[in-house]
Amino acid sequence: MIALIDYQMGNLPSVQNALRTLGFTVQVTDDPAVVAAADGIVLPGVGAFGTGMARLRERGLVEPIRAHARAGRPILGICLGMQLLFTESEEFGLHEGLGLIPGRVVRMPEGVKLPHMGWNQVAPVGEEQPLFDGIEDLWVYYDHSYAVTGAPRGTVLAESEYGRRFPAIVAGGSAVGMQFHPEKSAAKGLRLLANWGRQACL
Repeated sequence: MIALIDYQMGNLPSVQNALRTLGFTVQVTDDPAVVAAADGIVLPGVGAFGTGMARLRERGLVEPIRAHARAGRPILGICLGMQLLFTESEEFGLHEGLGLIPGRVVRMPEGVKLPHMGWNQVAPVGEEQPLFDGIEDLWVYYDHSYAVTGAPRGTVLAESEYGRRFPAIVAGGSAVGMQFHPEKSAAKGLRLLANWGRQACL
């Protein structure tokens, strides 16, 4: 079972529908016990970093997510959910994240229209990854104004460019993050979710 975390910060129905369409058993939940027992966790998100972390703390979800990572069980962060995997963010002040992957979330450069909204290409970095099985020439849907910087070498699986190159897909331990919305990225976005979900539900 995949636990889709409900902390009032994401478009849950579209992610839920995408995973169910792919054949996965999904439970939308804010119950720490359900999250702790899940085979995999999906942390979606739209909105501000500080608010997102506050809502996870209010629901007692921070420690179950960190424990899931320590146990080596799969976690997927989408958009804001990816950013929350990192050490900290400078969005509207300095805020501590989940700390599952080292790095900082910063505002995208001046001189480009923000938010970065719409389709953009994703370029894999480094060795071939199982996450990209069956996928070539990947274009995905973005909606964000902040992006990760300072992620260690080896944690960035793919990049996009908008004002600067930034991590599009990251992985650290059992945690994977996608800065874009795979559930809104047509057939190839669904294939990414399917590839991740098969790892989560082995």
